[in-house]
Amino acid sequence: MPDTPSVTRNDPASEFEIRSDAGIAILKYSRHGDMLDLIHTEVPEDLAGRGLGSLLTKSALDYARANNLRVIATCPFVQTYMSRHREYDDLRAEA
Repeated sequence: MPDTPSVTRNDPASEFEIRSDAGIAILKYSRHGDMLDLIHTEVPEDLAGRGLGSLLTKSALDYARANNLRVIATCPFVQTYMSRHREYDDLRAEA
């Protein structure tokens, strides 16, 4: 796996993904108009502890900002990430 993993957006699957030989880390989303619901983060055990969940979440939030989308943080991991990274507060759908 490269030093800085690459996050791709897989629109047909509604996922942000990081692919490697050890598996695929994903952040499932659902888009409704100008709302991006970040539903579920999943990182294979072999990839755990490498910050991939955070990288997926940051990429999804940066995508939301670049596309003027509001974020619904359904996923508990995303909720925790956003509580620790207050620079994304303006993206919250409830803000």
